[in-house]
Amino acid sequence: MDKHITAVGTLFIAFGVQGVFIAMIVLVAVVGGGLLSGDEMAIRITSLVGLSVAVPLFLVESLKIVGGIGLLQRRPWARILVLVLSFLSLIIIPIGTMYGMYAIWVLMKDETGRLLAPAAGPA
Repeated sequence: MDKHITAVGTLFIAFGVQGVFIAMIVLVAVVGGGLLSGDEMAIRITSLVGLSVAVPLFLVESLKIVGGIGLLQRRPWARILVLVLSFLSLIIIPIGTMYGMYAIWVLMKDETGRLLAPAAGPA
């Protein structure tokens, strides 16, 4: 199961980095389109739309990177974060559904819970 945890962490980092780039492209393309038009109303509308799409996408994708790094470092909090993000990714058909189902399968296993359990501190 250790290799599966590493695979899920790597997948989430890779798709998170890809998503951050997509968020930047959306922001530049949408806001830039308004700027190129020169129309003040178009600039306002495209800026609002671009930011409304790009900022939440950037935040979610950044969380994927953080969760993936946490899994690679075997942090207990990363399991919950990546599980939540996995359920959200199920709606991104077909790729998100596939890696979301895989991540859910890996992270719901009892063995994974034991591997990622917090270490017992001194009494």
